[in-house]
Amino acid sequence: MDRRELGAFLRSRRERIRPQDVGLPAGPRRRTPGLRREEVAVLAHISTEYYVRLEQGRAPRPSAEVLAGIAGALRLTDAESEHLHLLAGTAPSRTGRHRRDVRPSVLRLLERLPGTAAIVVSAVHEVLAWNDLAAALMEDFSRLTPRERNLAWRAFAGPAAERTGPGDARLYGLSDGSEFRRLAVASLRCALARYPADPDVARLVAELRETSSEFSRLWDQHEVRVAPMLTKTFHHPVVGSVTVDCDTLALTDRDQHLVLYSAPPGSRDAEALALLGVLGPAAAEESPAGSG
Repeated sequence: MDRRELGAFLRSRRERIRPQDVGLPAGPRRRTPGLRREEVAVLAHISTEYYVRLEQGRAPRPSAEVLAGIAGALRLTDAESEHLHLLAGTAPSRTGRHRRDVRPSVLRLLERLPGTAAIVVSAVHEVLAWNDLAAALMEDFSRLTPRERNLAWRAFAGPAAERTGPGDARLYGLSDGSEFRRLAVASLRCALARYPADPDVARLVAELRETSSEFSRLWDQHEVRVAPMLTKTFHHPVVGSVTVDCDTLALTDRDQHLVLYSAPPGSRDAEALALLGVLGPAAAEESPAGSG
């Protein structure tokens, strides 16, 4: 049970709900945003004292029934409710380290996807495996250290661009890097809850909180689920703008994801990917987000 994080999460969810959302009068004397603690307690059918102690990190582990009542009172989404149970220690959590080894069958699959750039990312956004087209579109990952291959690290603390250009230079010219950064923070928060004993996860979060004010601001919002990016536009130094469909497949046995970048057949973007496939990983060497 992570009492401190549980209390902070409950407080953040309570403060976002307006009294009128749950049928309560707003009243003229409210000095804090959202619901009062006693109002949440009434809605959850628990004592005010116990709920206050939960937010303060002083309460014993709540039961599944109490958590269900709180989740209903705070109108948590399914993802938020699952996160609540993880923090409270009433849901299974992984006690070891997140896995970085990729199944051989997935590695073989990467090379059998013509016209599709594909990467495998870990639970903390480290690129673990890739095909040649992904290296041509983004970067030759084989030249990078594991830390430099971490997309969350690149998004908030990565190398500055050597030259200016469109898009987010730290993220391979991605047109909407801010959207990815919100997604990265939410997934890192969930990873920290799933792997509370993994020092690598805790170290990454601590480093980003210390070095990036944007990361700290997003982290304090306690989001655990952000809408996925279904399309992405990369600004490539050789072929220009490339808009791709982004499909993410969960590899649940190792808590990894296979990310596929493709374009409709016959489109200008598909032609750009085909050209990158001919040029190979060297095509990304002049990218603004190059390994230098």
